Amino acid sequence: MLDLGIDLDIWPWVWLVIAVFFAVIELTVLAGSFVLLPFAVSAFAASLAGFYDVPIEAQWFIFIFGGAALWILAYRWARRFVDDNEMDPGVGADRLVGLTGIVTTPIDPDDTDRRGRVTVHGEVWGATSQNEIALPEGAKVRIVSVHGTRVLVEPLPADSQGPPTSPPTSPPQQPPSPPNTT
Repeated sequence: MLDLGIDLDIWPWVWLVIAVFFAVIELTVLAGSFVLLPFAVSAFAASLAGFYDVPIEAQWFIFIFGGAALWILAYRWARRFVDDNEMDPGVGADRLVGLTGIVTTPIDPDDTDRRGRVTVHGEVWGATSQNEIALPEGAKVRIVSVHGTRVLVEPLPADSQGPPTSPPTSPPQQPPSPPNTT
């Protein structure tokens, strides 16, 4: 018989305290991440078993293996949920990469207030130029990347086509940088 120096009549209350402690930590500190919740449930089940005079070994078995089994089930359920709800590429702000826009407020690399603006599909975005190039109002630009609420743009040649009708399926590839000859 397992003897940890605690009276067998106290164990149900110990399990109940552990269950409440784990549940409170889960809800307050871990913000509902479901890491300790399975063990809180298994501690509660061990407490119920203790109140029905189930041997202490069985209570420990319920707590350890029941908590582990519940944790694995919760993990598998969460993985399936996450896998089913992945966002496709080009969703959110990343959908702008590769699209053509028009400069509505001049982009000046020396502007510390970053007032440059670009309109893309009716949305106005704060913009900076990729190569520290000043871009006048009305210039056509291609969006290279999105950084927070700003887009990084590069100028388009004057003979370029109009804006694409849909976003690209993958981000445009950056040309390799020339080798350093110094």
